[in-house]
Amino acid sequence: MSSGSGATNSGQGGEHDEEVQLLTDPRLQLAITLFNAGDWYACHDGFEELWHETQGSMRPVLQGILQIAVAQLHLERNNRHGAMVLTGEGLGRLRSCEDQALGLDLEALRQLVSHWLQALQSGAEIHALPRPQLLKSGGACR
Repeated sequence: MSSGSGATNSGQGGEHDEEVQLLTDPRLQLAITLFNAGDWYACHDGFEELWHETQGSMRPVLQGILQIAVAQLHLERNNRHGAMVLTGEGLGRLRSCEDQALGLDLEALRQLVSHWLQALQSGAEIHALPRPQLLKSGGACR
């Protein structure tokens, strides 16, 4: 079995193998740590590299998280419109995913990011909102 381009989307066994492969990749843990530290540019690089190498069901999970990180980067650069667009795109991708994946609680992330999107769309103040975080899931990944 070779590593490199990740598992293909050839069935549930392949999808599970892809998730296991990602969970053992130190780049994923580093990207999660950088995301939780608010280092949006660096975590973007890590998630993007993994996303390019992934072809199965974990691809939209990685892309959704990546888009949320880039949205936060846009906010740091005072690009509220870009942040709103990417927050919506990231949330949309994550809505099609399981509640837990890659050892993360995606439902908690979706709920928090939904508040961000509502605030961005309504023009409300966003500085009091908690920063998006990638929380560990309570159960095993499927």
